[in-house]
Amino acid sequence: MQIANPIYDVVFKYLMEDAKVAKLMISSIIGEHIEKLSFLPQEFIAEIEKSVGTKISKKKRIRMDPLTVYRLDFSAKIKTAEGHKNVIIELQKAKFPADIMRFRKYLGEQFSNKENYQKVKIGNRFRKTGLPIISIYFLGHKLDYTKSSAIKVSRQYVDLMTEQIIETKESFIESLTLDSYVIQIPYLTDKRRNDLEILLSVFDQRNNVDRNHHILSVKENEFPEKYRLIIRKLQKAVEDNDVRKKMDMEDGIIDELEDLERTIDDLEQENEIVKHENDLVKQRLGTVEQRLGTAEQEKEALRTELENLRKLLNNNK
Repeated sequence: MQIANPIYDVVFKYLMEDAKVAKLMISSIIGEHIEKLSFLPQEFIAEIEKSVGTKISKKKRIRMDPLTVYRLDFSAKIKTAEGHKNVIIELQKAKFPADIMRFRKYLGEQFSNKENYQKVKIGNRFRKTGLPIISIYFLGHKLDYTKSSAIKVSRQYVDLMTEQIIETKESFIESLTLDSYVIQIPYLTDKRRNDLEILLSVFDQRNNVDRNHHILSVKENEFPEKYRLIIRKLQKAVEDNDVRKKMDMEDGIIDELEDLERTIDDLEQENEIVKHENDLVKQRLGTVEQRLGTAEQEKEALRTELENLRKLLNNNK
């Protein structure tokens, strides 16, 4: 079966805007049962079509930044052993390592959004507390040291005096900290050790069958029935001419972004070289000034000695 490559923003958007697919995908990643999933206002989605007919200039990098991160925000009601909990789920897909600062910016916006709250009974009163946030990152690049394809970063409450784990959750702590999940697409392999690896295999770039990597090939019978909704959605994307057209446009934009990133890297390296050379010049200048100061002191000392010798000579006449 041929499917559209979900590493493309336009395909990822086509996939995740299906509520059933989004619910299934997110539940599988976080390993929790989502009873209800709702889309939040998508103010920061980078849509490729917004750049159609626009000349992208290297001097206007700020216009290109949003295109490197695709973001979707959800509110979710999750069923747990203790009951239910409401959370904000932020899902981001990034193309370049430099996008880390934009991740921080978006998280900051979630934490500061006054709409992301719930009322919790604390003491004898109901008070506003921030909704817990779960972040999921799909990375098109590799991390520096970790080669795991899927990583969970979870929090624990630990009593520092007894070193015992505290099981009870506090709304204060839940409002200010978060769990994260990181998917490193380049490290996806042909191993299928669990359902999550089977699901994430739809992102495995080694399955491409065309020169542009627009199309991937998968075997439907290798997917459990519950995941076939996802691959059939991606199969429909292959047949959507609008999606195919936007994938071509995304290729062009990414090529320009990569050229720009290389140009910026080169400029940063040149700046470092110039800075190093300037530091050496300043160091040498400081040494010369110090030597000049020493020479001036020696010169004054010699003048003083000469004057003393002249006085001594005159007194001996």
